[in-house]
Amino acid sequence: MARVAVVLRQSFDERLPWLAGLHTPEEDRHFFCNHVYGTCEIWGAIDGEIVGFIAFREGWVDQLYILPAYQKRGIGAALLEMAKAAWPKLQLWTFQKNMIARRFYEKHGFAAVQETDGRDNEEREPDILYQWRQQARLETRNLPL
Repeated sequence: MARVAVVLRQSFDERLPWLAGLHTPEEDRHFFCNHVYGTCEIWGAIDGEIVGFIAFREGWVDQLYILPAYQKRGIGAALLEMAKAAWPKLQLWTFQKNMIARRFYEKHGFAAVQETDGRDNEEREPDILYQWRQQARLETRNLPL
């Protein structure tokens, strides 16, 4: 969990610099050890050490972060597919300003369903709720004529 907290902080601070420094590394580790670890399924991508991870639970992607140097290599997509394979419906929040994340989620089938002014999140930053639903699979059969 300590390494996952590092990945979160490095990714968050580089991609969302206006929110950098919101928590200390100790607070990040505490959050992952005492909350995320107990409530989510966590999968990581490893290149000698963890370079990205996803934390998800029924119906929700709570965390998905890839170190900036490892982004655009398919790691996030592969991790997201793990959550999509586990649950037929997923939701997640991201910040409205985070256009990189928004494009990523939209590319992978998520649709925006709600925007807020941020008053209910810790950062007080306008955010957006995305939702994905598994498409029903059509069965094809040979029917007698």
